[in-house]
Amino acid sequence: MDENIFNNRTDLSPLHEAVTRMRNEIGKVIIGQQEMVKLILTALLSDGHVLIEGVPGVAKTLTARLLAKCIALQFSRIQFTPDLMPSDVLGTSVFNPREGSFQFKHGPIFGNIILADEINRAPAKTQAALFEVMEEKQVTVDGFSHPMEKPFMVLATQNPIEQEGTYRLPEAQLDRFLFKIIVPYPSEEEELAILNRFHQTPGEEITAGLDAILSASQISELRRLARSVRIEEKLLQFIARIVTATRSHKAIYLGASPRASLAIMTSAKATAAIQGRDFVTPEDILEMAAPVLRHRIILTPEKEMEGVTEDDVIKEIIQTLEIPR
Repeated sequence: MDENIFNNRTDLSPLHEAVTRMRNEIGKVIIGQQEMVKLILTALLSDGHVLIEGVPGVAKTLTARLLAKCIALQFSRIQFTPDLMPSDVLGTSVFNPREGSFQFKHGPIFGNIILADEINRAPAKTQAALFEVMEEKQVTVDGFSHPMEKPFMVLATQNPIEQEGTYRLPEAQLDRFLFKIIVPYPSEEEELAILNRFHQTPGEEITAGLDAILSASQISELRRLARSVRIEEKLLQFIARIVTATRSHKAIYLGASPRASLAIMTSAKATAAIQGRDFVTPEDILEMAAPVLRHRIILTPEKEMEGVTEDDVIKEIIQTLEIPR
C-alpha cells in the first residue's frame, strides 16, 4: 500500500512540532538519555504512567521535574519513605468544627504531573493506595469518590530492587505502568559534557530558563491526534501473538495481561505519530515491546538464577514470531 496515501490523511505537524520543542527544552539540561526522554513523551501522548529505574544520580528525578516544568500544569512531588502512610499520599478527612462535619483534605496525589520519587521505598499498604488512582484516576475516601483533573500522569522513580531498604512493587501496581524504563550510566563523552555544562552554571539557573510549552487542552488535542493513527488488522494480530506467547513460554512464570496488549497498541500509535506517520509499522510495535512487557512478566526462579533478564526473554519471543509485512 502506498505510504503517501497514509501521509495525507492526518496532519500530525502540531504533534511533531510540540514533541520537538519539548525535547529541545529538556535537552538544555539533560545530557544524553534520549531513549528515556522519548519514552516519557510517548507515555504522555498515550495517557500512561511511567516507572523509571536506575541507580542514583542518572537524572531520573531531574527529567521528571523538567517534564513538569515544560507543561503549564500542576506538579506534585511525593518522596516515598518506609514510614509513608496511604493518607499521606491520598489525603484524609478532617473535622470542621464550624460546620460540624468532616471535610476531605486533598493529599499530594492531586495534581497533573505526579513525581513519585523512590517509590519502592514505601511498604505494600502505601503502594496499594495507588491502585485506584492510577487505573481509574480517582480517589475514594469514606465512601466518596474524588476525580483527578486531566491530564493525570504518574512518573515514578526507583532504585534497583536489590538495593538496601527497598520493597518489590506489587504485580497489580506494576501492571498499571505503561512503561518501565531502564536508565543506564552515561558514556564517557556524555559524562564530560555534563561536567562542562554544569561546572560554571548552577543547575538551578539552567532549569529556571525553561519555557512552558503545552497546556492541558493542547495535551488533550495531541492525544486525540495520536489515537487517530491507523493500525492494520495484521498488526493487531501480531501484538496479540507477542503477548499470548509470554503466557506459555517456559522461562516465564507469570505472563502479561491483556492490559499489555492495549499498552503496546497505544504506545505504537504514539510512536508513529511522533515520527510523523499516521499509520503503525511492525517496527513501532517491536520498539515498544520491551518497555511495555519487561515489568509485566515474572521469570521462573531457575532463569533468574541463570542471570537471564526479562529483555532477553522478550527478544527471544519476538525472534520466534513471523513479523508481518
